[in-house]
Amino acid sequence: MSINVATEQVLTLRQACDLIPRRRGGKKTAVETLYRWSLTGCRRIKLETVQIGATRCTSREALQRFFDALTAEASTSGSSLSPTKQSLQRQAEFAAAEKDCRKKGI
Repeated sequence: MSINVATEQVLTLRQACDLIPRRRGGKKTAVETLYRWSLTGCRRIKLETVQIGATRCTSREALQRFFDALTAEASTSGSSLSPTKQSLQRQAEFAAAEKDCRKKGI
């Protein structure tokens, strides 16, 4: 889907930063972050933007679609653990199972 400037509330990326909740330590999201989300994406999902003259813009609605897609991706990706934490947890479970087998003489 693309931004419809006639029906959506268009914002510069700087204005859009003000709509995003503050991050760790109360820091505001940097405009560079939204620019990166529009070019390379976040978790393979890109923020929709439109070029208006020399200014890259997005919309409230595009932000909502972007966050909805990120949320859907996170909920369908399975585990909430990162791959590293997941493999460490798996190694710990494997070690515990091995120890249990040795105790039982298996």
